[in-house]
Amino acid sequence: MSTFSFSEQTNFYRGKVRDVYTIANRFLVMIASDRISAFDVILPKTIPSKGQVLNQIAAYMLKGVTDICPNWLLSTPAPNVSIGKLCKPYKIEMVVRGNLTGHAWREYSSGKRLLCGIKMPDGLKENDFFPTPIITPTTKASEGHDLDISKDAILEQGLVNKQEWNELEAYALALFARGNQIAQKRGLILADTKYEFGKIGDDIYLMDEVHTPDSSRYFYSDGFENRQMNGEKQKQLSKEFVREWLIGNNFMGQVNQQVPEMSDAWIEAISQRYIELYEILIGEKFEKTNLSDTEMVLSIENELRNLDVLK
Repeated sequence: MSTFSFSEQTNFYRGKVRDVYTIANRFLVMIASDRISAFDVILPKTIPSKGQVLNQIAAYMLKGVTDICPNWLLSTPAPNVSIGKLCKPYKIEMVVRGNLTGHAWREYSSGKRLLCGIKMPDGLKENDFFPTPIITPTTKASEGHDLDISKDAILEQGLVNKQEWNELEAYALALFARGNQIAQKRGLILADTKYEFGKIGDDIYLMDEVHTPDSSRYFYSDGFENRQMNGEKQKQLSKEFVREWLIGNNFMGQVNQQVPEMSDAWIEAISQRYIELYEILIGEKFEKTNLSDTEMVLSIENELRNLDVLK
């Protein structure tokens, strides 16, 4: 993806998936690329339409939770672009888990019962529901891997204070409940997800993407119980299938591990899975949009003017 220059731009940051431009030290222009990452590594090939899928799902979901807490989003001037308020981010991510899956299952199946200071009950199978959703925070690393961290360690290190933690915890659980309400209407289960928060002044804001396949894991609810009883693999829509493929090809982002070759057919399969999740979650057919760089930049600058960001 090209790097652009906008009027009154004060900073630029290229993340794993998004290119982020700071405007006038008060606003962000976030361009979702087609890059894909796993195990905190950017994979060498891009996934067609992925950026548009993520951006449009995130915008849809953010609009659906404005009654729970404020969020950063102001507008989406292009299919893969969001403009919003600049927040001071907390250096933690709030991971909420309703089911024993993914990283939690890998820890559990190794014999561990404590995850981020939370005791996981004995006798669970992969993908079983927890008695109630749990929060297993991680550090938010600028480079390298995010690390599990407990609530006590977060408070001890001063990453947030007690009042802030209580607010973040309440917001995260309420957002997860809303995410599951939306998912259930579409025949899905929101198994786990992560939320990022920041502050503007004294107010906490929800940041970044919400309930997308990059930040969340969904199971199909139809047949879920039967598959659990029979010890079958759950049918899911998320990025986990990419992680599983990488693990099966001996890659988990460790030093000296080589990313396996991604064939054109496999890239197309990943793209179709992202589109499938969009169509199920949003309930509309996905329409691919291919704006030129010039058209995208023009739409961004016009929207910044509409928001009175640019003179």
